Amino acid sequence: MEIFQIVVLALMQGLTEFLPISSSAHLILPAELLGWRDQGLAFDVAVHFGSLIAVVFYFRKDIRLLIKDGLGGFTDGRFTAEGRLAWLLVLATIPAGLAALVFEDFIATNLRSATVIATTMIGFGLLLWWADVRGARRDSLAQLNWKKALLIGLAQAVALIPGTSRSGITMTAGLMLGMKREAAARFSFLMSIPVITLSGLWLVMDLLTLDTVPWGDILLGTVLSGISAYVCIHFFLQLISRIGMAPFAIYRLVLGAFLFWMIWR
Repeated sequence: MEIFQIVVLALMQGLTEFLPISSSAHLILPAELLGWRDQGLAFDVAVHFGSLIAVVFYFRKDIRLLIKDGLGGFTDGRFTAEGRLAWLLVLATIPAGLAALVFEDFIATNLRSATVIATTMIGFGLLLWWADVRGARRDSLAQLNWKKALLIGLAQAVALIPGTSRSGITMTAGLMLGMKREAAARFSFLMSIPVITLSGLWLVMDLLTLDTVPWGDILLGTVLSGISAYVCIHFFLQLISRIGMAPFAIYRLVLGAFLFWMIWR
């Protein structure tokens, strides 16, 4: 790819991976508007790896406590709040992993279309808006239980459908279950770590079958995706309690309408 394409796609992936606006919807726009070819498997691996580095680095202190207290609870029989949260994250990851194993081929064959993405952009955008307005927004992460974590995990499995947005649907579920905006966002971002790791490893297995690998493109894509993702996470968590989900819901509706216009023109 040309340098300009790498920069645009890497920044777009990094920013949209964690915002509730769907990275898959945005990555089809350059192809539709500018006629760019598919970025390829190697670049997909790069930008996923960049996003993973960003979220792990941002939550590095939290992750250290989650691992330490999550495993430590088995030795003394007492789980701290962080240890309990660690196992809730494990539970919430299971539905998406199982759904990917069962439905990945069907989704790749039948649902990766602009029409599906436009529909899910609008439909789940309206649901995000409704959840933000109607949600009680009273519960912190400390009040999350296994039933709610499992429901959020089931919502994450729905995000396999292109245009849904993994972060968007998990935040929507959290808000519908009474979580505060920042708590729902933090749980969503922490949930992304095992999911991005597993999907990245899956892509790497496919990458090993390639004869040539564009290492320069991979390095640049990883760095740019990581930087933009880190900035996105930081400012989103700083602002979400004040601005709410309405701007992102409106953006989804506008982009969905635009995609439909491109399809029908």
